[in-house]
Amino acid sequence: MNSTINAKLKLFLPCYFAFFVNGAMVLAVGAVLPYIIQEAGLSYGLAGGLLSTFAIGNLLASFVNPLMAAKLGRKATIVLLSSLIPITWFVISLLPSVMVMYVLFILMGIGRGSVSIINNAVVNDNSDGKPAALNFLHMSFAVGAFVSPFLTSAFISLGFGWRIIIYIIVIATSLSCVGYASMNLNAARPQKTDAQLKEHRQDKQHKPFYKSAIFYIMGLLLFLYLGLENCVNGWFVTYFKSMEIMSDAYATNLVSITWIMVMLGRLLTAKLSQKVDKNKLIMVYCIATAFFFVLLVVTSNLIVITIAITGLGFFFAGIYPTSISSVGAVVKGDDTGMSMFLAMAALGGIITPQIVGIVADGAGLVAAILLLSINAAGMFALSCINIKIAKKSKVV
Repeated sequence: MNSTINAKLKLFLPCYFAFFVNGAMVLAVGAVLPYIIQEAGLSYGLAGGLLSTFAIGNLLASFVNPLMAAKLGRKATIVLLSSLIPITWFVISLLPSVMVMYVLFILMGIGRGSVSIINNAVVNDNSDGKPAALNFLHMSFAVGAFVSPFLTSAFISLGFGWRIIIYIIVIATSLSCVGYASMNLNAARPQKTDAQLKEHRQDKQHKPFYKSAIFYIMGLLLFLYLGLENCVNGWFVTYFKSMEIMSDAYATNLVSITWIMVMLGRLLTAKLSQKVDKNKLIMVYCIATAFFFVLLVVTSNLIVITIAITGLGFFFAGIYPTSISSVGAVVKGDDTGMSMFLAMAALGGIITPQIVGIVADGAGLVAAILLLSINAAGMFALSCINIKIAKKSKVV
């Protein structure tokens, strides 16, 4: 028993650290974006393009990662692809031309997506179908996301400039590469007994992942969710600053408050998921997300905005990991299935920030952010459909 626990810890801890750093890195994009826009003289459309190319890279990882893993093995692949993150961040700090930055953001997205794929696959395959480990994985992401804007605000207030946060991320992401290099990723694929192998083959013959309705419903739900989350991460500091009702530091720290609530929400979800049906949890979270998002965008009152962003973060928390767990039985042990599922979700993060940037140039950023209400409403509708389908399915 102890040896099994130790083996899992050796697999899980590097994944948790890498996701902690990944969370800090992703939020740093939104935190430093206003300064990049200012120093590089970018329009909202071009800035939205950077966010979208980052998401495109995240999508490409779903195709690049399996191909490289088949040729080089899991460990070499994740070490090489995750090393793209510190390299690209360092070059971005030099503010190269816009076209070069687009390429850098794509490469950074490939690294970020590869980290997500390997972490979700390793934890999902070794958590015995229980969502708690996945929730703790994504909570570690939330911790990093919480720390990043606060550090950015603190360093800028102290006069260090926004680049210092980039250099910290370069060091931290380099350490996560070292963590992957120390892992035994062959052990990350649990060996099945003959009976389990027979059952697995029967399940795959009966309904492979691409024939599962839940696979597509939850993929589309996460498509909308990641579009909304990427815009909160990437645009909301700029959005809050554009409203001119709060200081720059308050705007930056407000996004960090979101991630404090994400941490609390994921802790609660890890506990609730052991007792409450995961599909019902998803529906409740989507309803609350829609409510608090609408509350956020229809007011300019600072107190109401703070309450809304707090509630949004809390109910954001469990949607992504619980949705992955919802399709866990369909994609378990299948890197292609996990990659395709994450790729479907990633498309939302590609399309939505670009749309927001284009609309913002024409109608203003406030009007552009209002469009995200469509995402919130769609998530609610899909969560209700998922409940009905799950009742008729063996995958619950």
